[in-house]
Amino acid sequence: MLLGRSGSGKTTALRLINRMLEPTGGAIYIDGQDVGKMDRIGLRRRIGYVIQEFGLLPHWTIEQNVALIPRLLGWNPERRQKRARELLDQVGLHSGELGARRPHQLSGGQRQRVAVARALAAEPGLLLFDEPFGALDPVTRHEMQQQFLDLRKRYNVASVFVTHDLLEALAIGTRIAVLDRGKLEALAVPDEFFGMTTPVAKAFLETLPPEMGRRGQLRTFGHN
Repeated sequence: MLLGRSGSGKTTALRLINRMLEPTGGAIYIDGQDVGKMDRIGLRRRIGYVIQEFGLLPHWTIEQNVALIPRLLGWNPERRQKRARELLDQVGLHSGELGARRPHQLSGGQRQRVAVARALAAEPGLLLFDEPFGALDPVTRHEMQQQFLDLRKRYNVASVFVTHDLLEALAIGTRIAVLDRGKLEALAVPDEFFGMTTPVAKAFLETLPPEMGRRGQLRTFGHN
């Protein structure tokens, strides 16, 4: 989880990973490989990317949207269709009922589920999430967080997840990186976060409701 205030560099860090931005120094490695030496297009097709605005193609059906990257990778139509329908069912969208619809015919929560399914479609080795649930209502957001945990367990795919919500970071993260003005301020597992004393980490802890400020309660909330 990349946690920080607006302007701290969370999205910039995410965009550096898939080379939508290029670093001015240093290097980024995925599975021991320097991404700066990889083909940009090939790299991006190996990475699933989910954004808050969904990024779905409005004139394509839901099923076609999910199958986008497999299509670009040259999968045959039968394999693409099977994969898309499988993933739609797994994210709670009945493919037989919704697969032929267009994005504007779905709710915001449903469109975000499609975006998650599309990110998983080509069996990526890494998933990037840029505040994907920030625009959803609280109930739908909680459902999507639980679904994220279920999918992560099912596919065992590494993820980098941007958020400015400490509750979300504690509920679904395995490690939390606190960013401040482009620098890494702190890195901790969720249970250790309650003892953090760095300025931004402390500021986030002060936003927690008193009844949720004790160690352990949020872990139960997120991982039941």
